[in-house]
Amino acid sequence: MKRINILLALLLQFFIISPLAFANDKPNIVLIFMDNFGWGEPGFNGGGIIRGAETPRLDQIANEGLRLTNFNVEVQCTPSRSALMTGRYAIRSGNGTIPLGEGVYGLVQWEVTMAEMLSEAGYATGMFGKWHLGRTKGRFPTDQGFDEWYGVPNSTDESVYTSTPGFKTSGLPETYVMHGKKGEQPKKIRPYRLDYRPLIDRDLTDRAMNFMAQQVKSDKPFFVYLPYTATHFPTMPHPDYVGKSGNGIWADLLMQIDGYTGEIIDQLDKLGVSDNTILIFTADNGPESLNVGETNLTVETAVHGSSGPWRGSLFTGFEGALRVPFAIRWPDKIQAGKSSDEIVHAMDLFPTLAGIAGGDVPKDRVIDGKNMSEFFLGKQETSGRDGFVVYMGNDIFGVKWRNWKVHLKEQDTWDNVLRSYTMPRVYNLLSDPYEKDNVLFPNTWVLKAALPQLEEHVASLKQHPPIPMGAADPYKPD
Repeated sequence: MKRINILLALLLQFFIISPLAFANDKPNIVLIFMDNFGWGEPGFNGGGIIRGAETPRLDQIANEGLRLTNFNVEVQCTPSRSALMTGRYAIRSGNGTIPLGEGVYGLVQWEVTMAEMLSEAGYATGMFGKWHLGRTKGRFPTDQGFDEWYGVPNSTDESVYTSTPGFKTSGLPETYVMHGKKGEQPKKIRPYRLDYRPLIDRDLTDRAMNFMAQQVKSDKPFFVYLPYTATHFPTMPHPDYVGKSGNGIWADLLMQIDGYTGEIIDQLDKLGVSDNTILIFTADNGPESLNVGETNLTVETAVHGSSGPWRGSLFTGFEGALRVPFAIRWPDKIQAGKSSDEIVHAMDLFPTLAGIAGGDVPKDRVIDGKNMSEFFLGKQETSGRDGFVVYMGNDIFGVKWRNWKVHLKEQDTWDNVLRSYTMPRVYNLLSDPYEKDNVLFPNTWVLKAALPQLEEHVASLKQHPPIPMGAADPYKPD
């Protein structure tokens, strides 16, 4: 009897005191978030070798988990990241479009980010990469829930600035790579110039792996947000990958992305936490791609990303802008080798991860995302989302509903002519994935089915007015 009591006491002490007992209740989360990476790039979506390089490690995530063929985002960098971090349409947070000036922008302190939610749920939170949600005091990642950040505040095209004529005398500040920890002002580490552009994703990978190792050693669950700078212009692979594919710089870069992702997978295995880690691979919006004869993005030659069978690229309302690659792995929790064409949006990840990790979703504001945990875990076949409102910047371009699209506005590429229609255009995505044939007649019934969600959304914006872009802190809604 005495021995049993001693054993019970030891077990009770373990579960009360040991951090591991708590850590094991919560899965680690690694979210790899590519930049301007089209639906048709990875092998698991039919790309890979036809783009010049196989992607076995990306394909591994899909083969060992769930692949979503209808995962959607907002169509610009800043809005997409805002929706991901807050679970809300970017228009609500005042981040509906990318910032073009040097003023204040980004997330106000009133917004609750995914990192803040997970931090409050007991997670160590690290971000390594591109932020694009604020570059002034109070707007950096470490002001928004991340314990540590290394990366760039804005976009990678800024790495070109110092190499262009006239910039030196413009009076504008150049972009810096920064590093910071929660409670401290981030420090400038080095200028973000063309010499560092091909090297940065290597450093992001190394820092992410080190962060994971530190947290495993501390027996603390971790959230790693890894928003790579690839494949944003300029296309410059790491020297280790230059020429490696034999099929040009894009294929070299694809090999690099696959290689770095493989290193993350291997690190999880090495640390012994693969089975208790949710690993997500996705992107912020569709690819950089232009119509024939349009502006050339690079100084050498245009590198066109692939949106697979879908029409359009970033900064459009077409499927090629909205649909991006998505694969999620959680061994023994998420069924391996499964694919689904159910509609899911990036803003759904906030409430979904909150539901899995035991985090709190704010109840004092509109949350547009839906908790998809039952769907991801295979407990239901449908995602629970029939569609969403399609924005391009602050403009409503249309509505997606099931396998139909209703377009109110269109533009073929990011710098093309904007067309506004007096009568909506309707596309059937099953029979016309390239959105070429307007089938409004005889399908006017689609408007009756699809547009109520737009009416509800507009009414919601009137009831809960959006935060103005550039709003100062402290901010509280009226």
